[in-house]
Amino acid sequence: MAADSQATTPDAGRSGPKHGLRIFLVWIVLAIVADLLIGLVLAPHIPPGKMSSSAEDGQQAITVMALMSAPVMVFVLVYFTYALTVWRQRDGDEDDGPPIHGHAGIQTGWIVGTSVIVLALAAFGTVELIDSHGSGGGEGPVPIWKPAATVSLTSWRPGEAIQVQVIGQQWKFTYRYPQFGGFETTQLVIPEGQWVQFNVTSIDVIHSFWAYQLSVKADANPNVNNIAFTKPTQLGQFTVRCAELCGLWHGAMFDYGRVVTVPQFRAWTAATRVFMADVTPMLPAYATTYDPTVIPAFRSGPVMKKLGLVSAGGGYYPPQDPVQP
Repeated sequence: MAADSQATTPDAGRSGPKHGLRIFLVWIVLAIVADLLIGLVLAPHIPPGKMSSSAEDGQQAITVMALMSAPVMVFVLVYFTYALTVWRQRDGDEDDGPPIHGHAGIQTGWIVGTSVIVLALAAFGTVELIDSHGSGGGEGPVPIWKPAATVSLTSWRPGEAIQVQVIGQQWKFTYRYPQFGGFETTQLVIPEGQWVQFNVTSIDVIHSFWAYQLSVKADANPNVNNIAFTKPTQLGQFTVRCAELCGLWHGAMFDYGRVVTVPQFRAWTAATRVFMADVTPMLPAYATTYDPTVIPAFRSGPVMKKLGLVSAGGGYYPPQDPVQP
């Protein structure tokens, strides 16, 4: 009878072990390890990298959120694994589990802890948006955050912000430099260590200017000037893509830009200004937006040929297009 009694009550001592303490100790060790791996190993490689001020801020924001979310994820996995291992149904055990009552302390701690995490992330994200990202870093017609650097439309000196107008069109981005005579080019070149103000617009449909490694992304809308700021901090090449479905060759609407030294930038702008001098006067006067119904007349013939955007109808078709309209 004693043996039968013991065999039919396998859960009698199951409440003895301090399961909560076990789970906590395993969780705290793994959570610390996870955060150390994220902070020391993964963080330097989190995209988009550190090629610009906005990219570095973006990488930092992702790192902070990863460091805060990792312990939560680890806790869920530890609890789930512990429950499957320790509290699983044993062979021959058909008894009901012990009655469980709510624990006010655990419930209160869980609500307070998760509320603090969510509110902290909300506050952090709001500050980042206002300070140097999203609508704060531009990417809207009326930015609520601007760098301290001054801007001049007629000239540029190191320390001042450089204006680069991004013009979206099917299916190519072109760039105007109003501080260097207003020439337009298909090359995007910006100097290291200088603030850049991108004025993004379109002359046909909606596009989206996405300079990936710079962490700059702004919609290119007709008759709208969306503004974005960044300061390149590393030399090198970055990818430019259209991030808004804009027609047949949207997938081919990508190119590369370059971050160069200030002397190299000065030399490039001087050479490009001379190279485009014969067609720059044919462009409309520099403005933050252009009338899509009028601008094609200014962009046909010599201008398009000089820019290398030659195709029927004044539009750009990539070389892999099997039939040039």
